[in-house]
Amino acid sequence: MTVTHQPAGIDYFNRDHPLQGVKSRVALGARRRMYERVMTLARPTRETRILDVGTTPDLELPYNNFFERWYPYLDRVTACSTEDCSTLEKSFKGLSFRQIVDDCLPFDDGEFDLAVSFAVLEHVGSEESQRRFVAELARVSRRFIMYTPYRFYPIEMHTFLPLTHWLPAASYRKLWRRMGLEFWSDERNLNLVSRRDVRRLLPSKGDGRIGLMWTMGLPSNIEVHWRR
Repeated sequence: MTVTHQPAGIDYFNRDHPLQGVKSRVALGARRRMYERVMTLARPTRETRILDVGTTPDLELPYNNFFERWYPYLDRVTACSTEDCSTLEKSFKGLSFRQIVDDCLPFDDGEFDLAVSFAVLEHVGSEESQRRFVAELARVSRRFIMYTPYRFYPIEMHTFLPLTHWLPAASYRKLWRRMGLEFWSDERNLNLVSRRDVRRLLPSKGDGRIGLMWTMGLPSNIEVHWRR
């Protein structure tokens, strides 16, 4: 369940791209809808223990760490990431942070009532790594809600390229390498999924429901809601 770290020299969020302003507005709107869906599906209370898997130390972009920005009971939230996000404890009073150091989440079985994960699954690597990631979410929580980009949205939001990611994976990765996008062409850094792909990742036990969230009239993100 290893999420690749951002190597030196890689602009992970594509900050300098001329379309970054548009992306930021679209992403912020999409994350507001994700937040509202989590609140509707899980109906967390003041006592709900929540784990947010896959935070970032970046607070410059308004859509990053949106759950921590908006959730009212941060003393009941624990964040975790392969990156050192301990500074978030100062930015969000009451929040606890734990760093992931291996392929297992550093928590006990069933420690949380709810785990949430936003735009992380596509970055954990191969299908087997993704399956381990999902299994860990199910292990440490009674339910989890997860969002990941839908592979067949026309624009790939990490590269800003249209349609190329609709090609077979081996083909678009080869094309991206030729275009100088070696980082994103590596499966360990970006492995886009469909609903069918996600269905194969879910635990055999439990109730898992998979839907789509729409952006600008098109399906843009896969929503997974799993309960024991």
